[in-house]
Amino acid sequence: MRLGASYRMLAGLVLGVTLGVIAHLAFAGHPALEAFVKFVTEPAGRIFLRLLFVLVLPLVISALALGVAGLGDLRTLGRIGLKTFAYTVIVSSIAVLIGVGLVNLLKPGAGLSPELKTRLLTQASAAPMPATSSGATGVDFVVGLVPSNALKAMVDGDMLAVMVFALLLGIGLAATRTDAARRFEEALQGLYDVTMRLLDMVIRVAPIGVACLTFTLTARLGWEVLQQLGAYVGVVLLALAIQQFVVYSASVAWFGGMNPVFFFKGVREAMLTAFSTASSNATLPTSLAVAERELKLPAHVSRFVLTVGSTANQNGTALFEGVTVLFLAQFYGIDLSLQQQFTVVFICILGGIGTAGVPAGSLPVVALILGMVGVPVEGIGMILGVDRLLDMCRTTLNVTGDLAAAVVVSRGESAPVVAEDA
Repeated sequence: MRLGASYRMLAGLVLGVTLGVIAHLAFAGHPALEAFVKFVTEPAGRIFLRLLFVLVLPLVISALALGVAGLGDLRTLGRIGLKTFAYTVIVSSIAVLIGVGLVNLLKPGAGLSPELKTRLLTQASAAPMPATSSGATGVDFVVGLVPSNALKAMVDGDMLAVMVFALLLGIGLAATRTDAARRFEEALQGLYDVTMRLLDMVIRVAPIGVACLTFTLTARLGWEVLQQLGAYVGVVLLALAIQQFVVYSASVAWFGGMNPVFFFKGVREAMLTAFSTASSNATLPTSLAVAERELKLPAHVSRFVLTVGSTANQNGTALFEGVTVLFLAQFYGIDLSLQQQFTVVFICILGGIGTAGVPAGSLPVVALILGMVGVPVEGIGMILGVDRLLDMCRTTLNVTGDLAAAVVVSRGESAPVVAEDA
């Protein structure tokens, strides 16, 4: 998502909110306004959301499988691959739990009157509800994660089972070193490239979708929606800051043997590049240079960890997805059970592995999770309008997390990393 596209998306948010508030103040309850929303802005917004939904399946399968396959030959990589994978899962889990915990504690989506929430749920078109394993309990839930028929899981929209299948596919690709397997991996890469190109095309029309979605919301709610939006942005930034400066500092110091001040001074260039580009993939060359030049990490370890991490260690993205889903659930007055929140956490962790390391790569995954837990997807229009700032911040977290992972994994793989004082 280029900067110009981001400005256009922000313009769509401002236009939709402004016109929606004016329409609410001047024509609230008028049949003409309801007809305009019902037959113009709401259908246009739903078409935009469907364009996101249609890309979910190919994106999840290709990105998640390629992310795991990027670990390389699991038998050869051995300790380095295992340490990288374990660190990624643990730190991503901490990131999502921080985000989910803050949303439950601060409740940024609460505050709308019960009458407005009831009207929202009545008027909002229900998001598609895939046949997922989230309704099962205990052992049935665990068993349901493994599909008995991968094609049936895809047709039914059982995305948890599809994600597990994609993980198995990636593991199989990493463990199978044949020419045919490499050609199949190239085919998956082609599917990924095509899907990302289509996503870029959808993002081009996103300003129109954002304007229609936000107009629909504000025409029905008025200015109250802006209070919740500001609270949401604040919670996301707070959660990202905790992960960045508390969790990463602790992991670098305790498990990497490096002074956190020295670490953050060394990675400044990569952080600035990530913030300006909002792309982990675009920042990868800078991250590789910083790891070897500033942090003095062994090249064979840092190159592996950072290359895999640009796609498979998206802590900020996983955190953002969890906060967004729970915020919109609160906004619409939908109480998610503990099991549903566990499902959200689980998918966000997988999403951190399989989400594209490019601007706006997490949007289809957010739309997917909203549909799975029964939250109206229309609310994503608010998020899209402020996504540029949040995307820049979470990408900075993603890149910093990759470099922190490289520090941790490097320890013990060669000469110890020297901890220097600032």
